[in-house]
Amino acid sequence: MRVRKIRKGARGTAEQEQATEQAPATDSAIPVPAGPRRAAYALPDEPEVEEPDDLDPRDVDVSKAVLPRPSRPRVFAVVNQKGGVGKTTTAVNLAAALGMAGLRVLVLDVDPQGNASTALGIEHGTGVPGTYEVLVEQTPIIDVVQKSPEAPNLWLVPATIDLAAAELELVSAVSRETRLKRALSSYLAEYPFDYVLMDCPPSLGLLTLNSLVAADEILIPIQCEYYALEGVQHLQRTIESVVSVLNPGLFLSTILLTMHDGRTKLSSEVAANVRQYFPTQTLDTMVPRSVRVAEAPSFGQTVLTYQPNSAGAVAYLKAAEEIAHRAH
Repeated sequence: MRVRKIRKGARGTAEQEQATEQAPATDSAIPVPAGPRRAAYALPDEPEVEEPDDLDPRDVDVSKAVLPRPSRPRVFAVVNQKGGVGKTTTAVNLAAALGMAGLRVLVLDVDPQGNASTALGIEHGTGVPGTYEVLVEQTPIIDVVQKSPEAPNLWLVPATIDLAAAELELVSAVSRETRLKRALSSYLAEYPFDYVLMDCPPSLGLLTLNSLVAADEILIPIQCEYYALEGVQHLQRTIESVVSVLNPGLFLSTILLTMHDGRTKLSSEVAANVRQYFPTQTLDTMVPRSVRVAEAPSFGQTVLTYQPNSAGAVAYLKAAEEIAHRAH
């Protein structure tokens, strides 16, 4: 068991508590923290305390999970070639919600920007080993995985800016499209997880391709704005190519509508169009536009710990429940 040094968290200020964005009451079974917390960089100097940093998910008791456990790990590629659609936000908040429900969750940050690592409270500066080492140097995942403070059962493989060079370095590599699949399969064979979510970059390059080959299911966040379906059509062609050549078991299982604004006719029309094209894949839950969702990453948190009573947090809790109850 490894031990790391951490600092005690601080409670939010009175102003933050008063500014909490209230959401409709929910009957979610997933327990969430009281929140809110202050940003890590704003914490006062406090004595350091030792806390166990156990990286072995086999020690997690899942017998009391409040959501149904899948019979085998469900591996999702969270992908959309269009940027700014809430892809990373969706990946980290669903992961945190599933972890809070007692399920074992692994997040792979496959985006060189490292935003998922930031939101899950994991250091990912230069020199921190992560996805780059797994893909380029073929380092085992066990050597780079870290436990996130955002949920009891949540682990992350971080991404650093070094990952931006992986696209070029993998061009001439042997079995370049299957490196992540091999690494993940080896890790899951020894360390059990219920869900794996891979946060992909907003492109269809080798990083996204590795994620699609390693995944069983695809989750596409779609912003409720104009041009939303156009990018998905391009993505579908890529998916069809991956299925036919590299991963015949891959399928689009889940679509989540994000940034929905009930005050505008456009949002409703886009949502209706998406449901028309993807009637079975689209979740009933829609994530509304929320200031709290946008603020949370700057505090190194998910919205579930930053403002658990906000409309965005409630939406992600409901979306996690929908996904968990869907049988695939």
